[in-house]
Amino acid sequence: MDQPRGEKISTQNSMDRKIKKKKWPPKKIAGVAVGGLFVIVVLYNLLLGDHSSKLNVQAEKITISTVSHGPFQEFIPVTGNVLPIKTIYLDAVEGGQVDTIYRQAGSIVKEGDQILRLENTSLHLQISSQDALVAEQRNLLTNTRFTLDQNQTQSRQLLINREYEVRRLHRIYRNQEALFQQTLISKDEFEQSKDDYEFEKKRQQLAVQAFKRDSSFQEIQLRQLEGNVGRLENNLKIARRRLENLTIRAPVSGQLTSLNAEIGESKSQGQRLGQVDVLDGFKVRAAIDEHYIAKIGIGQRGQFDFAGQTYTLVTKIVYPEVTNGRFEVDMEFEGEVPKVRRGQTVRIRLELGDLEDATMISRGGFYQKTGGNWVYVLTEDGGEAVKRNIRLGRQNTQVFEVLDGLQSGERVITSSYDNYGDIDKLIIKN
Repeated sequence: MDQPRGEKISTQNSMDRKIKKKKWPPKKIAGVAVGGLFVIVVLYNLLLGDHSSKLNVQAEKITISTVSHGPFQEFIPVTGNVLPIKTIYLDAVEGGQVDTIYRQAGSIVKEGDQILRLENTSLHLQISSQDALVAEQRNLLTNTRFTLDQNQTQSRQLLINREYEVRRLHRIYRNQEALFQQTLISKDEFEQSKDDYEFEKKRQQLAVQAFKRDSSFQEIQLRQLEGNVGRLENNLKIARRRLENLTIRAPVSGQLTSLNAEIGESKSQGQRLGQVDVLDGFKVRAAIDEHYIAKIGIGQRGQFDFAGQTYTLVTKIVYPEVTNGRFEVDMEFEGEVPKVRRGQTVRIRLELGDLEDATMISRGGFYQKTGGNWVYVLTEDGGEAVKRNIRLGRQNTQVFEVLDGLQSGERVITSSYDNYGDIDKLIIKN
Protein backbone atom coordinates (compact mmCIF):
# COMPACT_ATOMS: atom_id res chain seq x y z
CA MET A 1 0.00 0.00 0.00
CA ASP A 2 1.52 3.26 -1.03
CA GLN A 3 1.96 5.85 1.71
CA PRO A 4 1.64 9.50 1.12
CA ARG A 5 4.83 11.07 0.13
CA GLY A 6 4.73 13.85 2.61
CA GLU A 7 4.54 11.52 5.57
CA LYS A 8 7.51 9.50 4.43
CA ILE A 9 9.68 12.50 4.28
CA SER A 10 8.63 13.57 7.82
CA THR A 11 9.47 10.19 9.30
CA GLN A 12 12.82 10.02 7.82
CA ASN A 13 13.82 13.45 9.08
CA SER A 14 12.95 12.63 12.69
CA MET A 15 15.00 9.48 12.74
CA ASP A 16 18.02 11.13 11.31
CA ARG A 17 18.21 13.75 14.22
CA LYS A 18 20.38 12.60 17.34
CA ILE A 19 18.91 13.24 20.84
CA LYS A 20 21.36 14.11 23.76
CA LYS A 21 20.61 12.58 27.23
CA LYS A 22 21.15 14.60 30.51
CA LYS A 23 23.74 13.06 32.97
CA TRP A 24 22.24 14.37 36.40
CA PRO A 25 18.57 14.82 36.16
CA PRO A 26 16.84 16.65 39.07
CA LYS A 27 15.28 13.51 40.51
CA LYS A 28 18.60 11.78 40.75
CA ILE A 29 20.23 14.80 42.36
CA ALA A 30 17.44 14.97 44.94
CA GLY A 31 17.77 11.27 45.71
CA VAL A 32 21.53 11.51 46.16
CA ALA A 33 21.15 14.56 48.40
CA VAL A 34 18.61 12.82 50.62
CA GLY A 35 20.79 9.72 50.89
CA GLY A 36 23.88 11.79 51.73
CA LEU A 37 22.02 13.72 54.38
CA PHE A 38 20.81 10.46 55.90
CA VAL A 39 24.36 9.10 56.01
CA ILE A 40 25.60 12.31 57.63
CA VAL A 41 22.90 12.16 60.27
CA VAL A 42 23.64 8.52 61.00
CA LEU A 43 27.38 9.19 61.26
CA TYR A 44 26.77 12.18 63.51
CA ASN A 45 24.58 10.15 65.81
CA LEU A 46 27.11 7.35 65.90
CA LEU A 47 30.12 9.56 66.51
CA LEU A 48 28.84 12.67 68.27
CA GLY A 49 25.32 11.89 69.31
CA ASP A 50 23.95 11.41 72.91
CA HIS A 51 23.84 7.66 73.56
CA SER A 52 22.98 7.92 77.27
CA SER A 53 19.93 6.11 78.57
CA LYS A 54 17.01 8.37 79.42
CA LEU A 55 13.88 8.19 81.53
CA ASN A 56 10.98 10.58 81.80
CA VAL A 57 9.98 11.53 85.36
CA GLN A 58 7.23 13.78 86.68
CA ALA A 59 8.46 16.87 88.52
CA GLU A 60 5.83 16.51 91.28
CA LYS A 61 7.12 13.01 92.13
CA ILE A 62 10.71 14.05 92.91
CA THR A 63 12.38 16.18 95.57
CA ILE A 64 14.91 18.74 94.44
CA SER A 65 17.39 20.25 96.92
CA THR A 66 19.92 23.02 96.42
CA VAL A 67 23.55 22.50 97.44
CA SER A 68 24.54 25.10 100.05
CA HIS A 69 27.64 26.30 101.89
CA GLY A 70 27.64 27.33 105.53
CA PRO A 71 28.23 26.24 109.14
CA PHE A 72 28.07 22.45 109.56
CA GLN A 73 27.59 20.60 112.83
CA GLU A 74 28.22 16.86 112.82
CA PHE A 75 25.87 14.95 115.10
CA ILE A 76 24.18 11.58 115.20
CA PRO A 77 20.68 10.66 116.33
CA VAL A 78 20.58 8.38 119.37
CA THR A 79 17.74 7.12 121.52
CA GLY A 80 17.96 7.38 125.29
CA ASN A 81 15.91 6.29 128.29
CA VAL A 82 15.23 8.55 131.25
CA LEU A 83 16.57 7.11 134.52
CA PRO A 84 16.81 8.47 138.07
CA ILE A 85 20.01 10.36 138.76
CA LYS A 86 20.92 7.65 141.29
CA THR A 87 19.69 4.11 141.87
CA ILE A 88 20.49 2.07 144.99
CA TYR A 89 20.03 -1.69 144.71
CA LEU A 90 18.79 -3.79 147.59
CA ASP A 91 20.65 -7.08 147.97
CA ALA A 92 20.31 -9.77 150.61
CA VAL A 93 23.39 -9.34 152.80
CA GLU A 94 22.37 -12.51 154.63
CA GLY A 95 20.36 -15.36 153.26
CA GLY A 96 17.07 -16.33 154.79
CA GLN A 97 13.35 -16.81 154.36
CA VAL A 98 11.07 -13.82 153.78
CA ASP A 99 9.18 -13.36 157.04
CA THR A 100 7.61 -9.89 156.83
CA ILE A 101 7.13 -7.30 154.04
CA TYR A 102 6.71 -3.73 155.30
CA ARG A 103 6.65 -1.78 151.99
CA GLN A 104 5.31 -2.54 148.53
CA ALA A 105 6.88 -1.66 145.16
CA GLY A 106 6.12 1.94 144.19
CA SER A 107 6.11 3.20 147.79
CA ILE A 108 7.92 6.38 148.77
CA VAL A 109 10.40 5.56 151.54
CA LYS A 110 12.68 7.51 153.83
CA GLU A 111 16.21 6.54 154.75
CA GLY A 112 16.14 3.82 157.41
CA ASP A 113 12.56 2.69 156.78
CA GLN A 114 12.01 -1.07 157.07
CA ILE A 115 11.21 -2.74 153.75
CA LEU A 116 11.24 -6.44 154.60
CA ARG A 117 12.64 -8.90 157.14
CA LEU A 118 14.23 -12.30 156.62
CA GLU A 119 14.38 -15.16 159.10
CA ASN A 120 17.54 -17.29 159.49
CA THR A 121 17.41 -19.94 162.26
CA SER A 122 20.97 -21.15 161.76
CA LEU A 123 22.26 -17.60 162.20
CA HIS A 124 20.38 -17.29 165.49
CA LEU A 125 21.96 -20.54 166.70
CA GLN A 126 25.39 -19.37 165.64
CA ILE A 127 24.97 -16.12 167.56
CA SER A 128 23.81 -17.99 170.65
CA SER A 129 26.86 -20.24 170.46
CA GLN A 130 29.20 -17.27 170.11
CA ASP A 131 27.47 -15.50 172.98
CA ALA A 132 28.06 -18.53 175.22
CA LEU A 133 31.70 -18.71 174.15
CA VAL A 134 32.21 -15.04 174.99
CA ALA A 135 30.68 -15.57 178.42
CA GLU A 136 32.98 -18.54 179.01
CA GLN A 137 36.06 -16.56 178.03
CA ARG A 138 34.98 -13.66 180.23
CA ASN A 139 34.68 -16.02 183.19
CA LEU A 140 38.09 -17.51 182.43
CA LEU A 141 39.58 -14.03 182.28
CA THR A 142 37.99 -13.10 185.60
CA ASN A 143 39.23 -16.27 187.31
CA THR A 144 42.71 -15.89 185.85
CA ARG A 145 42.89 -12.28 186.92
CA PHE A 146 41.80 -13.26 190.45
CA THR A 147 44.42 -16.04 190.63
CA LEU A 148 47.15 -13.79 189.32
CA ASP A 149 46.24 -11.11 191.83
CA GLN A 150 46.55 -13.66 194.62
CA ASN A 151 49.91 -14.83 193.34
CA GLN A 152 51.17 -11.28 193.12
CA THR A 153 49.99 -10.59 196.66
CA GLN A 154 51.88 -13.62 197.94
CA SER A 155 54.97 -12.66 195.95
CA ARG A 156 54.89 -9.13 197.34
CA GLN A 157 54.51 -10.54 200.84
CA LEU A 158 57.56 -12.76 200.26
CA LEU A 159 59.56 -9.77 199.02
CA ILE A 160 58.60 -7.80 202.10
CA ASN A 161 59.77 -10.65 204.30
CA ARG A 162 63.02 -10.95 202.37
CA GLU A 163 63.60 -7.22 202.61
CA TYR A 164 62.95 -7.26 206.33
CA GLU A 165 65.30 -10.21 206.84
CA VAL A 166 68.04 -8.50 204.81
CA ARG A 167 67.74 -5.31 206.88
CA ARG A 168 67.80 -7.31 210.12
CA LEU A 169 70.88 -9.34 209.14
CA HIS A 170 72.58 -6.23 207.84
CA ARG A 171 72.13 -4.56 211.22
CA ILE A 172 73.51 -7.62 213.02
CA TYR A 173 76.44 -7.72 210.60
CA ARG A 174 77.36 -4.08 211.30
CA ASN A 175 77.10 -4.59 215.07
CA GLN A 176 79.25 -7.73 214.90
CA GLU A 177 81.77 -5.88 212.76
CA ALA A 178 82.09 -3.14 215.40
CA LEU A 179 82.46 -5.68 218.18
CA PHE A 180 85.05 -7.64 216.20
CA GLN A 181 87.09 -4.52 215.66
CA GLN A 182 87.04 -4.04 219.44
CA THR A 183 88.03 -7.70 219.82
CA LEU A 184 84.91 -8.26 221.86
CA ILE A 185 83.80 -11.23 219.74
CA SER A 186 85.59 -13.89 217.87
CA LYS A 187 86.32 -13.77 214.19
CA ASP A 188 84.11 -16.78 213.64
CA GLU A 189 81.09 -15.04 215.04
CA PHE A 190 81.80 -11.97 212.89
CA GLU A 191 82.17 -13.99 209.67
CA GLN A 192 79.02 -15.97 210.49
CA SER A 193 76.97 -12.75 210.70
CA LYS A 194 78.54 -11.57 207.44
CA ASP A 195 77.71 -14.81 205.63
CA ASP A 196 74.15 -14.75 206.90
CA TYR A 197 73.68 -11.18 205.62
CA GLU A 198 75.16 -11.81 202.17
CA PHE A 199 73.22 -15.04 201.76
CA GLU A 200 69.93 -13.36 202.59
CA LYS A 201 70.79 -10.46 200.30
CA LYS A 202 71.27 -12.83 197.34
CA ARG A 203 68.02 -14.58 198.17
CA GLN A 204 66.30 -11.20 198.10
CA GLN A 205 67.78 -10.43 194.66
CA LEU A 206 66.61 -13.77 193.32
CA ALA A 207 63.13 -13.16 194.76
CA VAL A 208 62.96 -9.73 193.11
CA GLN A 209 64.00 -11.19 189.71
CA ALA A 210 61.45 -14.00 190.08
CA PHE A 211 58.75 -11.47 190.95
CA LYS A 212 59.56 -9.40 187.83
CA ARG A 213 59.47 -12.47 185.59
CA ASP A 214 56.21 -13.63 187.08
CA SER A 215 54.71 -10.17 186.71
CA SER A 216 55.71 -9.99 183.03
CA PHE A 217 54.37 -13.46 182.32
CA GLN A 218 51.13 -12.69 184.14
CA GLU A 219 50.77 -9.44 182.21
CA ILE A 220 51.27 -11.28 178.90
CA GLN A 221 48.80 -13.95 179.95
CA LEU A 222 46.22 -11.33 180.88
CA ARG A 223 46.71 -9.48 177.59
CA GLN A 224 46.23 -12.73 175.67
CA LEU A 225 43.07 -13.54 177.54
CA GLU A 226 41.79 -9.99 177.12
CA GLY A 227 42.64 -10.17 173.41
CA ASN A 228 40.74 -13.45 173.08
CA VAL A 229 37.76 -11.95 174.83
CA GLY A 230 37.96 -8.83 172.66
CA ARG A 231 38.05 -10.84 169.46
CA LEU A 232 35.15 -12.98 170.57
CA GLU A 233 33.17 -9.87 171.49
CA ASN A 234 33.92 -8.34 168.08
CA ASN A 235 32.82 -11.57 166.41
CA LEU A 236 29.69 -11.45 168.45
CA LYS A 237 29.06 -7.84 167.39
CA ILE A 238 29.56 -8.83 163.75
CA ALA A 239 27.20 -11.74 164.20
CA ARG A 240 24.62 -9.45 165.77
CA ARG A 241 25.03 -7.03 162.89
CA ARG A 242 24.44 -9.99 160.58
CA LEU A 243 21.27 -10.53 162.52
CA GLU A 244 20.36 -6.88 161.98
CA ASN A 245 21.06 -7.32 158.25
CA LEU A 246 18.14 -9.72 158.09
CA THR A 247 15.98 -6.59 158.22
CA ILE A 248 16.28 -4.78 154.87
CA ARG A 249 16.04 -1.01 155.26
CA ALA A 250 15.95 1.86 152.76
CA PRO A 251 19.53 3.10 152.30
CA VAL A 252 18.31 6.49 150.99
CA SER A 253 15.10 8.41 150.67
CA GLY A 254 13.31 7.86 147.38
CA GLN A 255 10.92 5.53 145.62
CA LEU A 256 10.93 1.76 146.01
CA THR A 257 10.56 1.08 142.29
CA SER A 258 10.86 -2.71 142.51
CA LEU A 259 10.65 -5.40 145.16
CA ASN A 260 11.21 -9.05 144.34
CA ALA A 261 10.04 -10.90 147.44
CA GLU A 262 7.11 -12.99 148.59
CA ILE A 263 6.27 -14.24 152.11
CA GLY A 264 7.92 -17.61 152.72
CA GLU A 265 10.29 -17.28 149.75
CA SER A 266 13.93 -18.24 150.39
CA LYS A 267 16.58 -15.71 149.44
CA SER A 268 20.27 -16.54 149.12
CA GLN A 269 23.08 -14.26 150.20
CA GLY A 270 23.74 -11.53 147.59
CA GLN A 271 20.45 -12.05 145.77
CA ARG A 272 18.83 -8.88 144.32
CA LEU A 273 15.69 -7.95 146.26
CA GLY A 274 14.76 -4.60 144.72
CA GLN A 275 15.91 -1.04 144.19
CA VAL A 276 15.33 2.47 145.48
CA ASP A 277 15.47 5.39 143.03
CA VAL A 278 16.55 8.82 144.23
CA LEU A 279 14.01 11.33 142.92
CA ASP A 280 16.18 14.45 143.22
CA GLY A 281 16.97 14.41 139.49
CA PHE A 282 17.17 12.39 136.28
CA LYS A 283 19.75 11.28 133.74
CA VAL A 284 19.51 9.75 130.28
CA ARG A 285 21.21 6.49 129.28
CA ALA A 286 21.72 6.17 125.52
CA ALA A 287 22.95 3.26 123.38
CA ILE A 288 25.32 4.23 120.53
CA ASP A 289 26.68 2.24 117.61
CA GLU A 290 30.23 1.01 118.26
CA HIS A 291 31.36 2.78 115.07
CA TYR A 292 31.38 6.03 117.07
CA ILE A 293 33.10 4.75 120.22
CA ALA A 294 36.34 6.60 119.42
CA LYS A 295 34.45 9.88 118.92
CA ILE A 296 32.47 9.88 122.16
CA GLY A 297 33.98 11.32 125.34
CA ILE A 298 33.11 13.05 128.60
CA GLY A 299 31.60 16.53 128.20
CA GLN A 300 30.01 16.09 124.76
CA ARG A 301 26.64 17.74 124.37
CA GLY A 302 23.39 16.66 122.86
CA GLN A 303 19.96 18.24 122.42
CA PHE A 304 16.46 16.88 122.35
CA ASP A 305 13.05 18.49 121.92
CA PHE A 306 10.33 18.06 124.53
CA ALA A 307 7.03 19.87 124.93
CA GLY A 308 8.02 22.50 122.37
CA GLN A 309 11.38 23.31 123.97
CA THR A 310 14.96 22.19 123.35
CA TYR A 311 16.97 20.84 126.28
CA THR A 312 20.69 20.14 126.56
CA LEU A 313 22.39 17.01 127.89
CA VAL A 314 26.09 16.51 128.72
CA THR A 315 27.90 13.15 128.64
CA LYS A 316 29.12 12.20 132.13
CA ILE A 317 29.98 8.48 131.87
CA VAL A 318 31.04 6.40 128.86
CA TYR A 319 30.74 2.65 129.39
CA PRO A 320 33.49 0.96 127.29
CA GLU A 321 31.83 -2.45 127.16
CA VAL A 322 30.32 -3.21 123.74
CA THR A 323 27.26 -5.48 123.60
CA ASN A 324 25.58 -6.47 120.34
CA GLY A 325 27.52 -3.79 118.48
CA ARG A 326 26.52 -0.95 120.83
CA PHE A 327 27.91 0.80 123.90
CA GLU A 328 26.17 3.03 126.45
CA VAL A 329 26.67 6.53 127.85
CA ASP A 330 25.07 8.37 130.77
CA MET A 331 24.08 11.98 130.12
CA GLU A 332 22.90 14.57 132.62
CA PHE A 333 20.83 17.70 132.05
CA GLU A 334 22.58 21.03 131.65
CA GLY A 335 20.50 23.98 132.75
CA GLU A 336 16.74 23.55 132.91
CA VAL A 337 15.42 20.05 133.51
CA PRO A 338 12.15 19.07 131.79
CA LYS A 339 9.33 17.31 133.57
CA VAL A 340 10.16 13.82 132.39
CA ARG A 341 9.42 10.46 133.98
CA ARG A 342 11.47 7.37 134.62
CA GLY A 343 11.50 5.07 131.59
CA GLN A 344 10.52 7.78 129.12
CA THR A 345 12.26 7.62 125.70
CA VAL A 346 13.95 10.69 124.20
CA ARG A 347 15.61 11.16 120.80
CA ILE A 348 18.89 13.02 121.14
CA ARG A 349 21.04 14.83 118.59
CA LEU A 350 24.49 13.99 119.92
CA GLU A 351 27.23 16.36 118.74
CA LEU A 352 30.45 14.84 117.41
CA GLY A 353 32.44 18.01 116.71
CA ASP A 354 32.49 21.82 116.57
CA LEU A 355 30.83 24.05 113.97
CA GLU A 356 32.77 24.22 110.68
CA ASP A 357 32.13 25.74 107.25
CA ALA A 358 31.25 23.08 104.68
CA THR A 359 29.37 22.40 101.45
CA MET A 360 26.16 20.53 102.24
CA ILE A 361 23.37 18.61 100.61
CA SER A 362 20.07 17.65 102.20
CA ARG A 363 19.55 14.09 103.33
CA GLY A 364 17.11 11.99 101.32
CA GLY A 365 16.17 8.62 99.92
CA PHE A 366 18.86 8.79 97.24
CA TYR A 367 21.51 7.66 99.76
CA GLN A 368 19.98 4.18 100.13
CA LYS A 369 20.46 3.56 96.40
CA THR A 370 23.79 5.28 95.74
CA GLY A 371 25.57 5.06 99.09
CA GLY A 372 26.51 8.70 98.55
CA ASN A 373 28.72 7.87 95.52
CA TRP A 374 26.59 9.62 92.85
CA VAL A 375 23.52 11.78 92.38
CA TYR A 376 21.33 13.25 89.63
CA VAL A 377 22.27 16.92 89.10
CA LEU A 378 19.82 19.21 87.29
CA THR A 379 20.87 21.24 84.28
CA GLU A 380 20.60 25.02 84.44
CA ASP A 381 17.21 25.06 82.71
CA GLY A 382 15.90 22.33 85.00
CA GLY A 383 14.72 20.19 82.12
CA GLU A 384 17.12 17.31 82.73
CA ALA A 385 19.03 15.65 85.57
CA VAL A 386 22.36 13.99 84.77
CA LYS A 387 24.12 11.33 86.85
CA ARG A 388 27.33 12.62 88.47
CA ASN A 389 29.88 10.98 90.77
CA ILE A 390 30.34 12.71 94.13
CA ARG A 391 32.02 12.09 97.49
CA LEU A 392 30.28 12.66 100.83
CA GLY A 393 31.84 13.01 104.29
CA ARG A 394 30.28 13.63 107.67
CA GLN A 395 26.56 13.86 108.30
CA ASN A 396 23.83 14.81 110.71
CA THR A 397 20.09 14.30 110.72
CA GLN A 398 19.49 17.05 108.13
CA VAL A 399 22.45 17.17 105.74
CA PHE A 400 25.51 15.41 104.33
CA GLU A 401 28.88 17.11 104.04
CA VAL A 402 29.97 17.27 100.35
CA LEU A 403 33.69 16.67 99.88
CA ASP A 404 33.82 16.55 96.07
CA GLY A 405 31.64 16.65 92.96
CA LEU A 406 29.12 19.40 93.77
CA GLN A 407 29.22 23.19 94.00
CA SER A 408 27.13 25.52 96.09
CA GLY A 409 23.97 26.56 94.22
CA GLU A 410 23.63 23.40 92.14
CA ARG A 411 20.33 21.54 92.33
CA VAL A 412 20.17 17.82 93.04
CA ILE A 413 17.38 15.23 93.13
CA THR A 414 17.46 13.92 96.72
CA SER A 415 14.36 11.71 96.71
CA SER A 416 14.53 7.94 96.23
CA TYR A 417 16.25 6.51 93.13
CA ASP A 418 14.75 3.03 93.48
CA ASN A 419 12.69 3.30 90.25
CA TYR A 420 15.49 4.66 88.05
CA GLY A 421 17.75 1.62 87.72
CA ASP A 422 20.98 2.52 85.90
CA ILE A 423 19.50 5.38 83.86
CA ASP A 424 22.09 8.07 83.01
CA LYS A 425 19.74 10.98 82.42
CA LEU A 426 16.30 11.92 83.71
CA ILE A 427 13.97 14.07 81.60
CA ILE A 428 11.92 16.30 83.94
CA LYS A 429 8.32 16.58 82.83
CA ASN A 430 6.14 19.28 84.39
